[in-house]
Amino acid sequence: MGEQNDRGKRRVPAEQGSLFRTFRSRNSAFDRFAGTVTRVAGSPWAFAAALGSVVVWAMTGPSFHFSENWQIVINTGTTIVTFLMVFLIQQSQNKDSLAVHIKLNELLAAHEHASNRIVAIEDLDEADLAQLRTFYCRLSRLAEEEGGIKKSHSLDEAAELHERKKQLKAGA
Repeated sequence: MGEQNDRGKRRVPAEQGSLFRTFRSRNSAFDRFAGTVTRVAGSPWAFAAALGSVVVWAMTGPSFHFSENWQIVINTGTTIVTFLMVFLIQQSQNKDSLAVHIKLNELLAAHEHASNRIVAIEDLDEADLAQLRTFYCRLSRLAEEEGGIKKSHSLDEAAELHERKKQLKAGA
């Protein structure tokens, strides 16, 4: 599993460490901008500013006799902000999703009982994912038959164990 430090944590080899530093320093200006805007837009201050804008807009209604132009101001402003935020939030979500996939892949690769065949399942189409889900449901049923869901550790191990049991029963 790799060398460990005095706290039991895995050490990152020097060549990997430099690779990770390279990745961290390669954030594009758009990545940094999108991340900052997404964090700020989700803050209580941003909500307060948006609420304040709507309140000020509503309070100016009588001055403008609730005219069509007065309504267009809020409609246009919210449409533009919403349109731009969709792309910024989607970019941040894509980046976060990729990071989560990489972390899960690392956990799968590091665990000796995990099936490495599922490391990149996010690239499969829906039909393949449905087939894989069916396979995992079958794995769950096999584990239940063997006395509990914690008995089997991977697809391969569960299938092999089940085959050995069938052979033992047939030979007995």
